[in-house]
Amino acid sequence: MINRRKRQSENKLVSEINVTPLVDVVLVLLIIFMVTAPMLQTGIDVNLPAVRAKSVDVGEEKLVITVNGKKEIYINNYRTTLTEFGSKLESIFKHRIEREVFLRADKEVPYGFVVQVMSEARRAGIDKLGMITEPPKGERR
Repeated sequence: MINRRKRQSENKLVSEINVTPLVDVVLVLLIIFMVTAPMLQTGIDVNLPAVRAKSVDVGEEKLVITVNGKKEIYINNYRTTLTEFGSKLESIFKHRIEREVFLRADKEVPYGFVVQVMSEARRAGIDKLGMITEPPKGERR
């Protein structure tokens, strides 16, 4: 009789989750994410001028205007022309309170063209225009 009760308790189903396979899958996904994340970063190749200046916190959704060596203008990663540039900025900042952009210009771009871009940004109602540069080679952080 005692033997029969013992066998009945051994045959019961266990209702616990086996966590080991779950942890294995999560770790594999984490490794895949860590390997692929650096490859997803794309951008526009710009040779920035090197100057000594205080770094600016470019945290939440700041608009970056990029002018590359071919005088192509990008608003974040979207290409535009100088004639369309002002109207696109106006429509972007139509409902925004803070009208601030950052300008990245290749050091090979003529100064006059950069000033034209800055002028169009000013006409579009931009209050603050920050310049993005790189620190000199010996002072990289």
